[in-house]
Amino acid sequence: MCAGITLYAPLKKFGVRGDKKLNIGVVGIGGLGTMGIKIAAALGHNVTAISRSAHKEKLAQEKGAKGFINSSDPESMAKGAASLHLIVNTVSAPHQLKDLLPLLKSKGTLVQLGLVTEPHTFSQLDILFSNKTITASMIGGIADTQELLELCAEHNIAPDVQHIEANQIDWAYDQLLAG
Repeated sequence: MCAGITLYAPLKKFGVRGDKKLNIGVVGIGGLGTMGIKIAAALGHNVTAISRSAHKEKLAQEKGAKGFINSSDPESMAKGAASLHLIVNTVSAPHQLKDLLPLLKSKGTLVQLGLVTEPHTFSQLDILFSNKTITASMIGGIADTQELLELCAEHNIAPDVQHIEANQIDWAYDQLLAG
């Protein structure tokens, strides 16, 4: 539920519940990102997954993404330029928002969800003349959570679960302690 509402609240705030179908980019194809892809696709939007890992393309398509941008490939980034109305950025590892801004259409919005404690730098010119917005979101309230649960029930959206055997946990813990 946490991943779902973390993605649903900003998607709703920035127009995914209206009649207009948007081109939505989801950055980071992990737990938050895959849930965001599922939700945006279920609402009928054209979803593009954005990842620096090319091997995430297949996973993103399985979750409902129609497009994929490899953010570590300049050619892929150039092809995706000015193609997205909205980007939700789930990445919490150090990176620069300035690298994502060219993917937004004029008047597009980039929503920062992943917490990055290092400063982001970008030129005001990157947002000024094209009227782009950078904002952030944390989580939604009770009413949004109820809407999300109804949407998930209607579209059979569930989180991905990975079953880990107890001996795998013990092995991983031993590896962690070993350094």
